[in-house]
Amino acid sequence: MGREMKMDRLEDSVVKRIAERLSTLGDIYLPHDIRSRQDTIAPSEIEALLNDLLSRDAAIFLERYGSKLKVEELQEFEVLKDDYEISWHLKHIKSFLVPTKEESRLHAVATKNRRLAYMNRLIDDGQYFSEDAMRSRAPFLHHEYVGKYQDPTIRGFSRPGERWSETLMRQSEEAMIVAKIKEEQERLGIKEEEQEEEQVVEEEDGEEEEEQEVEKEEEDSKSDENMMDTNTNANDGGVAGTDQEKRPASEQLPSDTKRLKQILSDEELWEKMNHFTRLMQEKFLSGEDTEHVDYANIDNNVTLDDHWLREITQDAEEKYFEEDD
Repeated sequence: MGREMKMDRLEDSVVKRIAERLSTLGDIYLPHDIRSRQDTIAPSEIEALLNDLLSRDAAIFLERYGSKLKVEELQEFEVLKDDYEISWHLKHIKSFLVPTKEESRLHAVATKNRRLAYMNRLIDDGQYFSEDAMRSRAPFLHHEYVGKYQDPTIRGFSRPGERWSETLMRQSEEAMIVAKIKEEQERLGIKEEEQEEEQVVEEEDGEEEEEQEVEKEEEDSKSDENMMDTNTNANDGGVAGTDQEKRPASEQLPSDTKRLKQILSDEELWEKMNHFTRLMQEKFLSGEDTEHVDYANIDNNVTLDDHWLREITQDAEEKYFEEDD
């Protein structure tokens, strides 16, 4: 049974107008027995359900559907504000629909804290902010900060324990990511040659010394060509650079892949990866991951506030025991 209503009540025309509009919304809450047959239920039946609930119990109606109301529709409920529960719902809903300056500030703080709490969950889970996942969401950004300094052939290899079908699927996804990177480069007018020139600007000292030794050997071999027979030239490594494949592996010039891989030290690459990760986390907090995240669900999730309550409690306990010592 519904609660006894006050003398004041919404006009029938207002009830009908609100129920009619809400019945056309696709994401409106419906009781389980009706939701189970939502695909076949007629809008008129949903409208009748809303009409009945609003006429019978306005407080429950506001609790369920208040966030779907327009400002002018919410204003119609002012005639019922003597009811404590209805008054509470009206104040709560208005704080979102027509917030004061202070309410806007508090909402912004709550939103920021909830997103940060949710992001911490994602970090602990280890999937959303893994390198592969972030690269999939932002291929070009990953390429600019990290990818162009990595060996491009590694991602195409099969991985331990991976089935052939999984390898093919990953290679297909990799091809799409590479295509997106090239598409963004073309959009920005970045030529592939420019990318390669940027990547080989610096090399480690060990590689430079190795190349210098190879060049010196080539020069020495050329000066001795008239003094040595063909067999001697071949055995001593006096072969032109174009015949590099005939050299022992230890004397071959490093491939482009190896050169690119040696541009950055492990520490430098780690720093770039950290920078890229921070950018992706900032994108998440600023609301730019709408394709992958339901921000409305996060921003309105009051249970995320418990994260900061635990943090405050823990900090207070640590401070207490520190002072006790």
